[in-house]
Amino acid sequence: MTLLALSLLLAAVAFALSFWFRRRGGRRHRAMAQLLDSADALEDRLRVARSEIEAIAGDEENPVREAMQEMLRQRLWLQQHGHDASLEQLDTVRASIDAARDNIETQLLQIERARAALH
Repeated sequence: MTLLALSLLLAAVAFALSFWFRRRGGRRHRAMAQLLDSADALEDRLRVARSEIEAIAGDEENPVREAMQEMLRQRLWLQQHGHDASLEQLDTVRASIDAARDNIETQLLQIERARAALH
């Protein structure tokens, strides 16, 4: 009887561990997908914004170039470390990318306001 109970206990533990690893992998997969979606959104926005910002800012302080470089750094980090990065690290990288996109949006809004004031 104790052998049967021990076998059931081991099966339950194995099932619980399997469920936990699968669930953890799901969170990790979602975090990675969100990070990549943020990077793609930033890259798309930068391509659209590049000509407008460069026309105003010139080449001196080019926020598009800076944001593109940041995005490339983050993608390189992800390529090198993404497979073993913690969820917290993945969230930090995604937040950094989102902050860069917010910065570009702010600058585009300033350009739009400046153009509206001229007309």
